[in-house]
Amino acid sequence: MLATIASVFRVSAQRNGAALIMSAHTFTDFTTQATFEIKKCDLFKLDEGPATQVVLTRDEGLQYYRTIQIMRRMELKADQLYKQKMIRGFCHLYDGQEACAVGLEASINLSDHLITAYRAHGYTYTRGGTVKEIMAELTGRRGGIAKGKGGSMHMYCKNFYGGNGIIGAQVPLGAGVALACKYLGNNELCVCLYGDGAANQGQIFETYNMAALWKLPVIFVCENNRYGMGTSVERAAASTDYYKRGEFIPGLRVDGMDVLCVREATRFAADHCRSGKGPILMELQTYRYHGHSMSDPGLSYRTREEIREVRSKSDPISMLKDHMLSQNMASVEELKGIDVEVRKEIEDAAQFATTDPEPPLEELCNHIFYNEPPFEVRGTNPWTKLKSIS
Repeated sequence: MLATIASVFRVSAQRNGAALIMSAHTFTDFTTQATFEIKKCDLFKLDEGPATQVVLTRDEGLQYYRTIQIMRRMELKADQLYKQKMIRGFCHLYDGQEACAVGLEASINLSDHLITAYRAHGYTYTRGGTVKEIMAELTGRRGGIAKGKGGSMHMYCKNFYGGNGIIGAQVPLGAGVALACKYLGNNELCVCLYGDGAANQGQIFETYNMAALWKLPVIFVCENNRYGMGTSVERAAASTDYYKRGEFIPGLRVDGMDVLCVREATRFAADHCRSGKGPILMELQTYRYHGHSMSDPGLSYRTREEIREVRSKSDPISMLKDHMLSQNMASVEELKGIDVEVRKEIEDAAQFATTDPEPPLEELCNHIFYNEPPFEVRGTNPWTKLKSIS
C-alpha cells in the first residue's frame, strides 16, 4: 500500500513542480527521532549539568528550523526596509542569535514570562506575535503589535514585557515579575535576558542579590555576542566568565549557536527554578551578523573574515540542518520547501507593513492606563489637548 502511495506522489511530482518535495521520500522514509551528542556546558556552583546526549524528534526539528528561518528572513527584510527608509529610528537586528530564542522557548511554557533588551524582534515572534504585527510595528502602522507606537525596541504580547530601550533596565523588572510568580505560587518563572554590554552594570548585581535572598524563580540569561556596541568583551570586562558573575548564584556557560544546547540548558535551568532552589544564570555564547544597530556597519571593530568564519562553522540554521540531514530526519527538498514558504510569508508581511495606514493623531495618547475612564492629556504646548482612552 505504501509503495502505491509513494508511486502516486512520484507521478504527481512529474506533472507538478510544486509536488517535488515528496518525490524522493515518503514520510515513512524519515527517522522520527534521533539522539545527538551536544557540547558540554561549563558549570559554576553546580555538581551536575544538563544532559549531553539529547533526543530530537522530526516534528521538533522541523518546527525549530521553520522558526529560525522566519526570524532570519524577518531580520533581513527589516534591513532592506530600513535602507529604503520605510523603517526609521533605532533598529537592532537578531540574525545569528536565533538559536538562543528558539532553544529557550522550547523548554519553557507560554505561561512563563520573558523580558529582554532592545534586540527583541525574535522574542516577540516566539512569544506569540505574528510576522505581520512585528513588521507593521517596525514601519509604525496601525496593524503593528503595539499599534504602531512602539517601534523596534518596544514590542509586547502576553507574558512578554518587551523590548526595553535602557541598557540593563529590564533585569530588575524581570526579578519583579519573578517575585510576582513566587508570591502567587503559580509554579511559573521569568526568563530575564541582557547582553554582555549590560553585564557590568550595578543594577544587575543588585538584582542578583535580591533574587538570591528571596530565592526567586528567575533565569538570568546573558546573551554574549562578543561585542557591546563596538567594544569587544575582552576590552570591556576584567572577567569574561559571565556565567560566574552571580557569585552566589549557580551558572552555566552554553553554546548559544546550537539550538539543542540552548534547549537542554534551559530545561535544566527551568527545573532548578521550579524546584524552589532560586535563581540561576546562563551565559549563551552567540554572535550577531549585523552591527550593533542599523547605524553600525559592524566592520570597524571586527573583520569580514571573522564574520565569515562564524557563518561557515557555527551558523544556527546550518547546524540544525546538518543535525537533521545526518540522521535522515528530513530531505534537502523538504527544507527548501520550508524556505520557500517562509520567504512568501515574509514578503506578504512586508507588503502589509508598507501599505497599512499609520495611526491617526487622535490615538496617540490611548492606552496610557489600563481600564481607566477617558482623560485629557496636554500636548507639546498648553493649548494642545489630546484624549486618552484605555
